[in-house]
Amino acid sequence: MNTLLGRRTRVLAATTATAGLVLVAVSASGCTSTDDGGSGTKTAAGGVELVKAGQLTTCTHLPYPPFQSEIDGKVQGFDVSLIDLVAKDLGVQQDILDQPFENFKTGGSLNAGQCDLAAAGMTITEERKKNVDFSDPYFDATQAVLVDKKAGVGSLADVKSKKVALGAQAQTTGEDYAKSQGFDPVSFESSDAVLNGLRSGQVKAVVIDYPVVQGWLKNKANADAFEVADNINTGEQYGFTVKKGNTKLLAAINKALADARADGTYKKLYEQWIGPYDESAASASPSAS
Repeated sequence: MNTLLGRRTRVLAATTATAGLVLVAVSASGCTSTDDGGSGTKTAAGGVELVKAGQLTTCTHLPYPPFQSEIDGKVQGFDVSLIDLVAKDLGVQQDILDQPFENFKTGGSLNAGQCDLAAAGMTITEERKKNVDFSDPYFDATQAVLVDKKAGVGSLADVKSKKVALGAQAQTTGEDYAKSQGFDPVSFESSDAVLNGLRSGQVKAVVIDYPVVQGWLKNKANADAFEVADNINTGEQYGFTVKKGNTKLLAAINKALADARADGTYKKLYEQWIGPYDESAASASPSAS
């Protein structure tokens, strides 16, 4: 995850237990997923092999609006809508598994056969390419520095010079960037936790993907309390991931993305979930997966 110019009474929850991981599965329609006991074929259109018959299983980390979050009991967002296009091409339904980001960043969930792909606002990096294969980039991302208006800072440099407490989401490129600039940021497990850290005063500034910040600032209370002090263009791009060597599914994802750009669907979804359309987001050069 990064930052772009950017997931509680919850039916859906991801819990990291002391001894391991509790997985919660939901479909895009909000229903709990069930295994059909192995009945039916696990081969979809184009010869794509799936971990479960009749569904394209997506690993993600909730909440991470506007890319994926639970809205009115249904998991929705930009990533969800794009992967729905892939599922439609394959003739199946998308089903979503909520997991800690680390699980699929390292390829663990994919290698264990828990999901077919991961969609979580994930930045394409050379380090991550060692563990997973990335789709063509579907989003250009920048980092934002969001600060408490009362903190009296106007840039990331101010955060450092005035020794303002800085936070970031764990296991993200935002956290990595902060550390590369000499910070020791307070690490939060989710974007919700990052925002709560700001609200509670645990931190006075955070580095996180800009689309996430955009979503937060649509709330008047947040807009009254916080402001963007800095934007950091780190040249990051988001990609979807599959198990290394899963060339058929990767091709299906890339085809769906290309078709969506060509027929205007990408622009429509971008404006629905992100905001004013940025042409550069649709013309990002393919990554060397």
